[in-house]
Amino acid sequence: MNIPTPHNSAKKEDFAKTVLMPGDPLRAKLIAEKYLENAVLVNQVRGMLGYTGTYKGKPLSVMASGMGMPSMGIYSYELFNFYDVDNIIRIGSAGAFSDDLDLYDIVAAMGSCTDSNYACQYKLNGTFAPTANYKLLSTFVNTCEKNSVTAHVGNVLTSDTFYNADESSSLKWKAMGVLAVEMESAALYMNAAAANKNALAVFTISDCPFKKTEISSEERQNSFDTMMRMALETAVCL
Repeated sequence: MNIPTPHNSAKKEDFAKTVLMPGDPLRAKLIAEKYLENAVLVNQVRGMLGYTGTYKGKPLSVMASGMGMPSMGIYSYELFNFYDVDNIIRIGSAGAFSDDLDLYDIVAAMGSCTDSNYACQYKLNGTFAPTANYKLLSTFVNTCEKNSVTAHVGNVLTSDTFYNADESSSLKWKAMGVLAVEMESAALYMNAAAANKNALAVFTISDCPFKKTEISSEERQNSFDTMMRMALETAVCL
């Protein structure tokens, strides 16, 4: 495909080798303005803001993915396959299944279960298990440990449905030890595997449905500072 793409107006050299990818474009803007040096806006097609600058002297990009696997599927695919990006770290929010998780806790997705048919495109004779890149995962966990931050590592669920008509669905995933639910990481992990690239998804818990607690949409956009700093420090090590 020619560059720019229908979804990205950047030139090929506009992205760094590592991209932090929140879902919310305004969170991408916040990260660029708060943490990156000399950040330049490189994409704003459909409001999916993308920036490139440096962090502690290392080139780094941040770009929004939007919501859901189809949107993540498009943007991560293009970054991996058309823009020569090597590493994508998703930094998002998730809803807790595990009773051990509370608001603002950090989860790193070692694996991403999914109720999506995204993997059908690969025509595999079995069930593909989307997993994080071990180097990214171990670097993130080590970074958290060095900064006295607790990272809960395990399986998450990437779901196609935010409002699920089957009210028992969450309980079933919880019973299998799944820590939390979100909507993008399985597509990211599959795109990375197919492109022989590297991906990691980390989350801040924004709601605990079984405990009936949640944070506001404004807090989702403007908080999550600890997770973002740990992701930035991880990116410096790559």
